Amino acid sequence: MPTPEGPQTARSLRSPVGLGKAVCVLLGSVAVADVLSVGAGAYAHQVYADGMADDFLRFDETAADRADTLYQASGSLQALTFLATAVVFLIWFRRVRRNAEVFDAHAHSLRPGWAIGAWFVPVGNLWLPHRVAGGIWTASSPGGSNRAPAPRGVLHAWWAVLVGSELLSRLTNGLYTDAEGRDEVLDSFGLGMAIDAINIAAAVLAILFVRRLTAMQGERAAERVARIDSSIPPERAEWGRAH
Repeated sequence: MPTPEGPQTARSLRSPVGLGKAVCVLLGSVAVADVLSVGAGAYAHQVYADGMADDFLRFDETAADRADTLYQASGSLQALTFLATAVVFLIWFRRVRRNAEVFDAHAHSLRPGWAIGAWFVPVGNLWLPHRVAGGIWTASSPGGSNRAPAPRGVLHAWWAVLVGSELLSRLTNGLYTDAEGRDEVLDSFGLGMAIDAINIAAAVLAILFVRRLTAMQGERAAERVARIDSSIPPERAEWGRAH
């Protein structure tokens, strides 16, 4: 059965614009935290590389402690910005999924609740959120079923970078705290900086994804409102203006 259309359906749509802007600002803060972490990692790498040269003859305990403090502080900042961003992103994601159900209930392979649940399924969270996002993208594409869905390049690029970062983080988890030898310590800083760089790319692509999908839903909502208005008989429209 096609999704019923009418004034009530139009009113069930909720604007994701405010949430989308908040998500983009928070994603920007995540990127800034990652940049600071890259700087802290580079500083720590330099301090330890110089200090452990010549059989630790030039090792500076004070500089090493300062480098460790900066590196751990940058990690804490990353965790805080990520947590805040994740909460607001999920609220935005749930809203655009509910709007997409109104736009086209048949474009989705998973029920609306998966907009939140998909992110918390072990292993499955590597692809289930992408399936949810794909359905939202299709349903939100301007023109609806009368046109091909909008190109998904930014969606696929964001998800590929995000999954790559997550897998690399899992593989290298604990490398810094467990490092003992010179090479292990320096490698842990190098890998940390590489992951931070990937996270910066993921944050930028996420901003592009959020902005594009939010704008698409605005266009799609405007199309529906225009179609609903055009379906109202002229005599009813005149009556409405008179009253």
